[in-house]
Amino acid sequence: MYTKEDKYIYTSERLGFRAWKSTDLPKLFVINSNSKVMEFFPNKPSLKETEGFIERMNTQYKESQYCYFAVEVIETGDFIGFIGLSKQTYEADFTPCVDIGWRLDEQFWYKGYATEGAKASLHYAFKTLKLNEVVAVCPKVNTKSEQVMKKIGMQKITEFKHVFLKDNPNLEVCVLYKIKHV
Repeated sequence: MYTKEDKYIYTSERLGFRAWKSTDLPKLFVINSNSKVMEFFPNKPSLKETEGFIERMNTQYKESQYCYFAVEVIETGDFIGFIGLSKQTYEADFTPCVDIGWRLDEQFWYKGYATEGAKASLHYAFKTLKLNEVVAVCPKVNTKSEQVMKKIGMQKITEFKHVFLKDNPNLEVCVLYKIKHV
């Protein structure tokens, strides 16, 4: 029998953060196929793109000890999506950097999981990984994600036009938030 310490890289009160498994692919693909979940993205990733994402996250974890982790509710074992950290190298004034992000199955919204998980991920970033700062980015129209950024103590730095969203005028203007380890 696994203990939660064996199964998870880190935990919060209700959530466990772990590396990705092949059995997560169909579950993440369902999340990625939900129009409400993907409202602030230019497209819904295909099954192959979702598989590539999982592979990139596992590679990043092996190399850096962090990624956007697969997240479960500890009590039930329900897979709810991802929360964690990822390297960002796209062209911008603030890259390369480590970004915090989340994507949750719609049925797990409005339960405080994004905020709880993001706080746990910041703790992991600063206490375990010894990072100096973490950023967060979202389209300006994504006020729900921006609210999470504020709740976890991040400060708005600027707005910018995201290079990957230049063909999507309603998403192109993004906000940049940052938090430094103190």
